[in-house]
Amino acid sequence: MIIIAIVVGCILGAIIGMYAPIIPYTYSGYLAIGIMAALDTVFGGITSIIKKNFDMKIFVSGFFGNAILAIVLTYLGEKLNVDIYLAAIFVFVSRMFNNLGFIRRYYIEKLIEKKENKKSKKKSIDKV
Repeated sequence: MIIIAIVVGCILGAIIGMYAPIIPYTYSGYLAIGIMAALDTVFGGITSIIKKNFDMKIFVSGFFGNAILAIVLTYLGEKLNVDIYLAAIFVFVSRMFNNLGFIRRYYIEKLIEKKENKKSKKKSIDKV
């Protein structure tokens, strides 16, 4: 089910991307920080699915809330001539790496467990 949603989302994103207008350079920083916040939320959602405590309301509110807060911080920092967006980038990237590390460890452990189960089944068949 999730694989289908990912494939449909990628296809839809590619189609929209081909026909979407080009973002002006002045807004590219806002878009970049918004995308980073959204990716952080997606990796957090995947982690919560693995931990079996996923809640769609929290995911959607975090997705839009994080993106809007990051964009507002970027705008405020631009008006004050302070690079506040760097703090947001640091936080989002560190959380993404933590979540990605958890996801990677989870799937590596599942792969190792699967191989061990195959070995134990093969040994039990060889004994018979």
